[in-house]
Amino acid sequence: MLVSVVIRTLNEEEHLEELLQAIAVQKVAAHEIETVIVDSGSTDSTLNIAERYGCRVTFISQADFSFGRSLNIGCEFANGGYLVFVSGHCIPVDEDWLANLIKPLQENVASYSYGRQLGRDTTKYSEHRFFEKTFPEYSKIPQQGYFCNNANAAITRESWQQFKFDEELSGLEDMHLAQQLVNSEGNVAYVADAPVYHIHNESWKQVRIRYEREAYALHQIMPQLHFTLGDFARYFLSGTLSDTSAAIREGRFLREFPGIFIFRLMHYWGTYKGNHEVRRLSHELKQRYFYAKDMERDLYHD
Repeated sequence: MLVSVVIRTLNEEEHLEELLQAIAVQKVAAHEIETVIVDSGSTDSTLNIAERYGCRVTFISQADFSFGRSLNIGCEFANGGYLVFVSGHCIPVDEDWLANLIKPLQENVASYSYGRQLGRDTTKYSEHRFFEKTFPEYSKIPQQGYFCNNANAAITRESWQQFKFDEELSGLEDMHLAQQLVNSEGNVAYVADAPVYHIHNESWKQVRIRYEREAYALHQIMPQLHFTLGDFARYFLSGTLSDTSAAIREGRFLREFPGIFIFRLMHYWGTYKGNHEVRRLSHELKQRYFYAKDMERDLYHD
């Protein structure tokens, strides 16, 4: 069966070649691989790199972009029976990544799977800790609940066609589809043996906007969830203390504490703001959520 690896790109030249090299060496017996790029207006060498590696390329305008819509376009454009999603700044750790990720789908244990995420040398200390907690070293096949993450995931074409990704959400399109799947008695699997390095080189403002965007989407998916100022204070304090204790045990307190403090502040303040953002996703809000890096760059050059 053909496996389609779908990658959303916008100026991903920094890590894209390493990602495509890693895809090229994957060991997937009895499967062929195609790589599909869904580009939303790259102005760097992203498209040249994609062409060099024989990727099939389709496009979405920035005016039409949402995470769900871009993935739906990529899945429609792809030919594979298994649809694999990986971020343009994620790098498979080994050559068995793809085979392990799609294994629960092949064995009909689950129809949606996601793999482990690890930090790398540029990853902020608290995000390393977040990855360790959210993506543990043991698998759950199938898992309870519908958490999922499309930075490193796979779904059967049939399941995607049945539900498709919500095109209006500002994020968490993966969890929304997984929720529908589980509610229809389907299964999601977490595969620890399918790890990638997830490389975030974000400013502190971009960290806040990422968590704000995700909280905004979560409130749309589960409107009964409320994140109060008291929750902000409690989680900020708890997260900061937990990370600080770990840094002390590792002898890294002086080096890591400033970053721990700011990361957890941006994490939970963004969560609070996103949870309380109730208006429809406006053009201004869409630009801030989807193109935060470009907005900062334009502001800097102005």
